[in-house]
Amino acid sequence: MNDPLPGSEETPWEPPLAGTEVEQVIGALDRLRWTFRWKTDGLYAVGLGQRVGASSLTLGRLLKHLAVVEDHTFQVKVAGAPMPPVWDDNGWDDDDDWEHTSADADDPATLYAFWDSAVERSRASVAEVLASGGLDQEVHVSAHGQHASLRRLLLDTIEEYGRHLGHADLLREAVDGRTGEDPPPGWRPTATG
Repeated sequence: MNDPLPGSEETPWEPPLAGTEVEQVIGALDRLRWTFRWKTDGLYAVGLGQRVGASSLTLGRLLKHLAVVEDHTFQVKVAGAPMPPVWDDNGWDDDDDWEHTSADADDPATLYAFWDSAVERSRASVAEVLASGGLDQEVHVSAHGQHASLRRLLLDTIEEYGRHLGHADLLREAVDGRTGEDPPPGWRPTATG
């Protein structure tokens, strides 16, 4: 039996086996996104709130945190736009970890919607920027008088997902034993259980 082709309808998370640098970088990020969504998929509040040991991390908190990371990176840092209106009523002035702590009060459908819509906005933002240049082009954010490149922000986001996928692996296994690196062929996101 042959495995499905990379990027096929059955496995859209698979990056191309060979391709341009843009295809490889975007493919690596999207694979992490798909895997993260699979690790968090189909849970009710109890599962999204499951903790391991003394850690305060939960899959629900990670969903909201990574939604914020997506919007802050690809709307604010890349495009110079404000955070999307979905974040207008936030509590960051009083709590630097607001997206983590407030996630406990959000229902699963809201948490999934935060992440799903943030990723959709991010993909659109990156596609728009790539339409006018490659990974080397400068984006809005700068430090010490130097603008970051799109490549730098994409790689930073890959690093962020890599860190949190390890957390998601442990958390999901504690909820219901789900393990694995990739979704099974044909898998698609759902909301709750």
